[in-house]
Amino acid sequence: MSDTRPWLKNYPKGVPANIDVDQYATLVDYIADKCSTYGKRPGFSCMGKTMTYKEIDKLSDQLGAYLNYRGLQPGDKVALMMPNLLQYPIALFGCLKAGLTIVNTNPLYTPREMEHQFKDSGAKGIIIAENFCANLEKILPNTEINTIITTSIGELLGSVKGMLVDTAVKHVKRMVPSYELANTVKFKDALKQGKKLKLPQFENDAERVVVLQYTGGTTGVSKGAMLTNRNLVANMLQLKAFMDPYIDGDGSDQVVLCPLPLYHIYAFTCNCLAMMNHGAHNILVTNPRDIDNLVKEFTKYKITGMSGVNTLYNALNNNEDFQALDFSSMTMATAGGTALQKKVSDEWTKVTGSQLAEGFGMTEASPVVTSNPRNDIRQGTIGVPIPSTDVRIVDDSGQPLPVGSVGELQVKGPQVMKGYYNRPEATADTITADGWLNTGDIASMDEDGYFKIVDRKKDMILVSGFNVYPNEIEDVVSRHEKIDEVAAIGVPDEKSGEVVKIFVTLKDSTLKKEDLIAYCREQLTGYKVPKHIEFMKELPKSTVGKILRRELRDKEILE
Repeated sequence: MSDTRPWLKNYPKGVPANIDVDQYATLVDYIADKCSTYGKRPGFSCMGKTMTYKEIDKLSDQLGAYLNYRGLQPGDKVALMMPNLLQYPIALFGCLKAGLTIVNTNPLYTPREMEHQFKDSGAKGIIIAENFCANLEKILPNTEINTIITTSIGELLGSVKGMLVDTAVKHVKRMVPSYELANTVKFKDALKQGKKLKLPQFENDAERVVVLQYTGGTTGVSKGAMLTNRNLVANMLQLKAFMDPYIDGDGSDQVVLCPLPLYHIYAFTCNCLAMMNHGAHNILVTNPRDIDNLVKEFTKYKITGMSGVNTLYNALNNNEDFQALDFSSMTMATAGGTALQKKVSDEWTKVTGSQLAEGFGMTEASPVVTSNPRNDIRQGTIGVPIPSTDVRIVDDSGQPLPVGSVGELQVKGPQVMKGYYNRPEATADTITADGWLNTGDIASMDEDGYFKIVDRKKDMILVSGFNVYPNEIEDVVSRHEKIDEVAAIGVPDEKSGEVVKIFVTLKDSTLKKEDLIAYCREQLTGYKVPKHIEFMKELPKSTVGKILRRELRDKEILE
């Protein structure tokens, strides 16, 4: 990698442009080292219960041994489907120690979405919060899953508190629909049985795929990004090198709030894994939509940093209890997943006295590519490339463009995925022959090497940091018997950044908008459900009959 990269002349002081990303051969080695080094420190807290790194390490050994005892072999895929709970890091580390490949799964998925992901990945096991077992029951016969470990929200919170939480969840809030699944095992029972067992021995190396992180694409088909040991370890070490100059001492005072879901690549890497670099204390938030309870975490702990998306920071800015807090311990807050609005960033600084540092990443890059250095945050930019990462702007033919030009953002580095699982053609379309990852984002770079996202090349819709793909929406809506044609686009929304709007032509004019929305709610995760519907006589099309989403977006702007 050449050191003639334009941003090097203004690279953050104390941050090396290139690092040794092979300090650990595997993610298991990385986890073992951090749990040993910081064993006595609090590692994760959730709902007032804290576990040290040593405790998490020990319990994950037990779970990994049990999973192997149940017949899961190294290389098998295991889905993790739960909100932020103490069970998550235990499950993650345990699976990795047993040589299993993680399939992170959004708990809000509908049965249709679950079935696609489980069948596509070939998952043979699942660790799932019981709140979502009713949906698993509906599609289980269509999958290869034969090992099911269930858990409750309060299972690891202690006997008294756990019982109170589970009673409230099940009987007061009625958040656990009834289900019948054969041969399931409770999480704590699996841990108990695992005490008597040993972890399996297996061949592990840097190029082994350890996570299938599902993402979408312009085709609307959800694809599994194959992330290897080296990809993820590299991103851990890149983030450490980028953050080291701004961490006082050994980092023992770092208490980081984690409101974003750990099944999402942003929190998975930046919170669950990367914070182990400094032995930081992760505060897991199970329900980030409950802003009042989220704010209370700031009164329980001296929060020094957090990660979040634009909509979350906006909600906190407008919360009176949050505004009244003492932020003297807050030293960092990062924003990603979706564009950070200037209004939100300015208000955050006004309320907390600290700045929001925006960065850029994508699932296919493990995910972090660029970030704003804390000593020189430039609002409206995604910062500079993290160490050992090359970023450039290219034209439609893939040729590099000069500084100041607008074109597609390309990325090269050790964190770039191996490819898409069982999709060689999609991989070839995304990663060039010489290793450049096509991001599909239109960007520019200024003379100081700071990058700025201008627009998205793809038709992707970004709702509160989650990718929504028009083809998927159109495929679901078109199945309704009263629909003729449909097109989906994203439209601006003050709360979510964007929401889905669909334009439809009807076969049967008796269809009402509220009925169509109800249908979509049965088929799609909440954030994918259209918020706006417009009935039309006909949709704009090209000469070959392709629906022109671009014209629909232009129509929205004009109106």
